Amino acid sequence: MELRHLEYFVAVAEERHFTRAAQRMRVAQSGLSASIRALERELDADLFIRHTRRVELTDAGRALLTEAHRTLAGAAAARDAVAAVRGLLRGSLAIGAEQCLGVIDMAPLVASFRRAHPGVEVRLRYAGSGHLIELVRAGRLQAGFVALPGPAPDGVRLLPVAAERMMLLCHPAHALADSETVAVGDLAGSEFIDFSADWGARRVNDVAFARAGADRRVAVEVNDVHTLLDFVHQDLGVALVPAPVTRKPQAKGLHAAPVTGPVPDWRVAVALPATTPAGPATEALLRLALPQDQA
Repeated sequence: MELRHLEYFVAVAEERHFTRAAQRMRVAQSGLSASIRALERELDADLFIRHTRRVELTDAGRALLTEAHRTLAGAAAARDAVAAVRGLLRGSLAIGAEQCLGVIDMAPLVASFRRAHPGVEVRLRYAGSGHLIELVRAGRLQAGFVALPGPAPDGVRLLPVAAERMMLLCHPAHALADSETVAVGDLAGSEFIDFSADWGARRVNDVAFARAGADRRVAVEVNDVHTLLDFVHQDLGVALVPAPVTRKPQAKGLHAAPVTGPVPDWRVAVALPATTPAGPATEALLRLALPQDQA
């Protein structure tokens, strides 16, 4: 089985289209199609259901996709390891982060890494922590900067970066705007602006209210920190957010107060595959991102 065939297979699986996959891989469509047919003959299985305008993975194709990502990631790590022995770092580094982590600033981190290792191409993807964990587990990301309560999910290991407490944000006209601290029970009956279920802060909030045995109503669900702050400014609801969010310029004018009670800390960590050793490029990034006693 040739790595080139797996690369073409992954491109078609992700693009769901042979023409777009060929353009992405910069090859003739006829050559890409021939490679897919050769792979299907080798595996004695159809990998795609071919429609007029798109393709879909078969069950066999879905099974292969997970292993193809892992195989290609392993091959890249092997190439990078050999280059590292020669004193070089090259290739690509696919990483992810949840938006506005606060305790770590991705732009300066990536800039420092690129200045130190200009031969490595960095691919940064922003998403919710839950989705990033799945991408790390599948081998599609070498590392993910995430914020999740509780232990490491199956298939990944977590390297702690920092922890922050959760804070209430509300409009200055809200009934709780004079409170120096707020207990979870004080928020009963409030309407909330919160992130989608994939975000780390939303998971912390869900755990906190479950521990307190309290119900809450999420009136508006968003997938962006600045949008959340805009809605709180409109007094559409209160928000429970990690402390770094309250320090953003866009939060100016809102009332912030620590939340007391059974509220887990918001813990930022680097998620890595549980069984695959970090490659040289990942290790170099971790040395820049983590406290010295953890790097």
